[in-house]
Amino acid sequence: MGAIILAAFIAVPIIEITLFIEVGGRIGLAPTVGVVILTALAGTALLRHQGLATLRKAQASLQENRFPMDEVFDGLCLVVAGALLLTPGFFTDAIGLSLFVPPFRTLLRRRITAFLIARGSVEVHTSGFNSETVIDGEFEDITPEHDRKTGGETSSGRELPPGKNLNDL
Repeated sequence: MGAIILAAFIAVPIIEITLFIEVGGRIGLAPTVGVVILTALAGTALLRHQGLATLRKAQASLQENRFPMDEVFDGLCLVVAGALLLTPGFFTDAIGLSLFVPPFRTLLRRRITAFLIARGSVEVHTSGFNSETVIDGEFEDITPEHDRKTGGETSSGRELPPGKNLNDL
């Protein structure tokens, strides 16, 4: 993973510089700067419009007692898209604009989910959150040794109800 990030930090600026030289050579300096500013403004407008729509969808999902996983992913994509469009450059603008296209986000979500499931990094449950949800976990008893031996007092010194000990809690 570290090698991929390093490669991106090296490759993206080289690609951007190359594209700036090519585009600037073809259309001139002023139009090139104008296009960069225009994409930043368009990105801001798209982020506001699609971000609010995604927020409304997330609220609707929560009203239906369903965790808004798709909406969270879309929101993350929109934040990344906005950041990429505010970053000067044609390559980052192209990636940012593609993240504003809902079918592209759906395809990306499916690919990432399939990759994570194949790696065993996540499990997918579709039951939403209700009383049937099971949370599997581990615990460690951190009750002080004295309280475990007495079985009748809590660590605060209060008595437990008759017939109860700390293991019943």
